[in-house]
Amino acid sequence: MNEEILNNITDIQERINNACINSNRNPDEVKLLLATKTVPAERIKIALQAGHTLIAENKVQELKEKYEILKEIPHTNHFIGHLQTNKIKDLLKYNVSCIQSLDRLDLAEKLHQRLQFENNTIEVLIQVNTSFEESKFGVSPDNAIELVKQVAQLETLKIKGLMTIGLFSAEIEKVRKCFRLLKDIQQQIIALNISNVEMQELSMGMSGDMETAIEEGATIIRVGTAIFGQRVYPDSYYWNEK
Repeated sequence: MNEEILNNITDIQERINNACINSNRNPDEVKLLLATKTVPAERIKIALQAGHTLIAENKVQELKEKYEILKEIPHTNHFIGHLQTNKIKDLLKYNVSCIQSLDRLDLAEKLHQRLQFENNTIEVLIQVNTSFEESKFGVSPDNAIELVKQVAQLETLKIKGLMTIGLFSAEIEKVRKCFRLLKDIQQQIIALNISNVEMQELSMGMSGDMETAIEEGATIIRVGTAIFGQRVYPDSYYWNEK
């Protein structure tokens, strides 16, 4: 089991390296994030102990359940699921360094209030719904820049970039459009030079479409199934934070 996970990580890293070479990018520019939803803490530890320390959960409950077992190994924890405002206080207990799924102003404001109370800050990515699917969370591309401007006024939230979930499709060019749109929004935001906003991260691409995402400028690739194996539940289960 240990070897299987580590071999899978090696395979994914090779794919990242090859995609970077093919698109004239430095492989150091692309981080591999291990999506650990439904993965038992003991299996996650295998990856952490081997030095693969950037991980992310989709549900606050899972963060809570795995926290004690994983905290002994240094790692960086991101949150990539849809976050409800009533879970903010819980989320902030578990050493999350970045929320990649900030997609609306009311969430940003409540997060800001809680962080002010705790005298703390957190990094965020703005999630954009580049596939225009009703089933996906994220601010609409037309409203993304306005949301960035609004969130930038909340000094506890450090905007580091954008995140998207591409279209689940075998038609690569349709998926590519999603990633290209995110890159385009990033460039528009950079040109505006908004204070308290950095646009260094583009979190996009998973195991099925990572090469396309890298070609279009991804800096964070989120991979779960291709490393830890198939999950028991359908994808739709993971996008809701209940």
